[in-house]
Amino acid sequence: MKIWGDIPKVTGVYGNAGKTEKLTKNQSVASRKDELTLSGSARDFSIVMKALRNVPDIRRDKVDAISQKMESGEYSVPAEDVAARIAEMMLKKI
Repeated sequence: MKIWGDIPKVTGVYGNAGKTEKLTKNQSVASRKDELTLSGSARDFSIVMKALRNVPDIRRDKVDAISQKMESGEYSVPAEDVAARIAEMMLKKI
């Protein structure tokens, strides 16, 4: 490959590689911690959700009372009530 023209200008660019200045640290960045801020309604919602987690899914006293009635034969549901409830549930699905 032939290079025509003023070669010292080309080599001069590569010759200055050792003449760079060191960078100094002028400004320091203050580290900040991440923050999480909740609104009042979000805090209220969080409190309610924690309280709901502690509430059992079923009311054991009611279940036990009905179970005892069923075992002793005292618990009965009229067939008309069962049929009405089934019909109501079927109509809701449509």
